[in-house]
Amino acid sequence: MITLRPSSHFSGTVQVPGSKSISNRVLLMAYLAEGESEFSGILESDDTRYMREALENLKNKKNDLFLGNAGTAMRSLTAALCVGDGEYILRGEPRMHERPIKDLVDALRYLGANIEYLQNEGCPPLKIKANGLNGGVVHIKGNISSQFLTALLIAAPYCKEPLEIIVDGELISKPYVYMTIRLMEKFGIKAENEDYKRFKIENGVYKGQKLHIEGDASSASYFWAGAAITKGNVIVKGIEKDSLQGDVMFLDVLKNCFDGINVDATLFPDAAMTICPLACYAKGKTKIIGIASWKVKETDRISAMANELRKVGAYVTTGDDFIEITPPETIKSATIETYNDHRMAMCFSLLSLNAPHKPGAEISILNPACVNKTFPEYFSIFGNLATPNA
Repeated sequence: MITLRPSSHFSGTVQVPGSKSISNRVLLMAYLAEGESEFSGILESDDTRYMREALENLKNKKNDLFLGNAGTAMRSLTAALCVGDGEYILRGEPRMHERPIKDLVDALRYLGANIEYLQNEGCPPLKIKANGLNGGVVHIKGNISSQFLTALLIAAPYCKEPLEIIVDGELISKPYVYMTIRLMEKFGIKAENEDYKRFKIENGVYKGQKLHIEGDASSASYFWAGAAITKGNVIVKGIEKDSLQGDVMFLDVLKNCFDGINVDATLFPDAAMTICPLACYAKGKTKIIGIASWKVKETDRISAMANELRKVGAYVTTGDDFIEITPPETIKSATIETYNDHRMAMCFSLLSLNAPHKPGAEISILNPACVNKTFPEYFSIFGNLATPNA
């Protein structure tokens, strides 16, 4: 447990770690590519470690791969392994074995994959007997997780024939798919995108690349928010103006957060979590919609966020796709359960900060090490920014 005492200071310069989403995508594309790749700024965290260890272990064509709770690694490897040969088991932490993967598995089976569920139908762990994927036309649902589509896109050039992917229903988290397509282009593969409803990918081979990985915009959101709460001055380095990450949209929302807002977070669901602690400092209610994907993340984030916000005195109502927060008159001291979710830990750290119009509170964070998933140095950096003359 770590206890954060109230601070009115939050200033300094931060170099955020590399984007998790970009890091795991380029690691996999580099593994599939011809020639060597070289990356600078790549994220060093639990999620990227699981991906790297899995890729290193693929030299053995029969392997049992443990992927922790890294959704990007689980989903993208499930598809990528099918295009080769070998026999693999993909497993993870208990929460990973509750996270849905059925729509992706159904699509891969339609393309000829041999995939078996080892425990619960529709969730990992999985057993894959790889023997290549056919091309043709395949459907994938768009409303559960964009990672299913990303997994198909990354594997698509290696199918036996060109692949056409049709998205059924509205696609959530489109910026993550845009990121995937842009990175595929950097590795030499063009994915034809028809308004995020239909994608066509010709056969081809990725070519090794030399790339710099931009900083993680989701991680940056906590520092932008901390500066806004305290009226501090924080310079965040490493985020590019033409970022591939949808989470930079958080900056547009931040301007109005303290009035209480209604916001559709469909395009930036991860950074949208950072709006929740900000809502406790707002003048009125805050309602966030477009967050159905929160339920299938590291924890059920809608339920978890509501539970912990109530501890600090907020009045919260939720539904399948929204959370509405009425700010407390006074932010109460609390011990915050993180549900082994890195974003819960980082979000609730912000409630230890004093705004000019409302003080924060003493906040104790259980299992702070969960931030190792994407940002191992988070609490050290947060503490330095919150300490005057650090």
